[in-house]
Amino acid sequence: MSALYETTLRPPGSSELAGVAWLDTHLLAARLYPGNISPGGGPWLYRAPIQPSAASSLVAAFNGGFKMLEAGGGFYAQGKVVVPLRTGSASLVIYSNGSVNVGSWGTDVTMARDVVDVRQNLVPLVAGGVPTREASTAYWPAWGSTIGNAASQWRSGLGITADGALVYSTGPSLDPLQLAQLLVRAGAVRGMQLDINPDWTVFASFDPAAGSLASPANGSKLLSTTVQGPWTFFESWWARDFVTMSARSGPVP
Repeated sequence: MSALYETTLRPPGSSELAGVAWLDTHLLAARLYPGNISPGGGPWLYRAPIQPSAASSLVAAFNGGFKMLEAGGGFYAQGKVVVPLRTGSASLVIYSNGSVNVGSWGTDVTMARDVVDVRQNLVPLVAGGVPTREASTAYWPAWGSTIGNAASQWRSGLGITADGALVYSTGPSLDPLQLAQLLVRAGAVRGMQLDINPDWTVFASFDPAAGSLASPANGSKLLSTTVQGPWTFFESWWARDFVTMSARSGPVP
């Protein structure tokens, strides 16, 4: 059984392929790495570069969301509130056992004793297994400013399936609705947009030899055309937040 599957899909109305990754959260544990710029604050126990102790079990890593001034939500990590959490914001929630959830803050997901990280970004993109009304709006700038002022631009998103798997997608020519449709096609029942524009979207997986550490040398991109790659998460200068997915010592019951 594999903990990670990757493929490419061509969204409706697009001439370019997008990447989609499926991650088994029963076999993989999530961890949020805050950045010095996004969200700022700190000092942080976990931040770029990924250390050897974490690289020993690293399977994949992917980008976070907007800088906090544009995120329309909050950031909570390692017991610290950097920006207050906002009701209704789309939220990635990570628990103390490494399990995850994605949903609207205050309804689908809420604060609990075992919540260790919350990364909010804009409003939900997928709810109830379909794109939200906001995802379908003609006013695409509500989903962030793009290079070239174009609705179709590099975008990334994250969703959760009914059985708790994570699905990630990114592509070079996506509007918000197309991104939502990709997540739904991958099985997401709830989803959110992450970062956008060419310099910020990246998903990398790692396949080291037995007994070796994950590193840029054994990493690969979900899409070959992303600017960033496996090396990004191992660079001390990388100042944006990101999420890692690591092999568990045993599956979650």
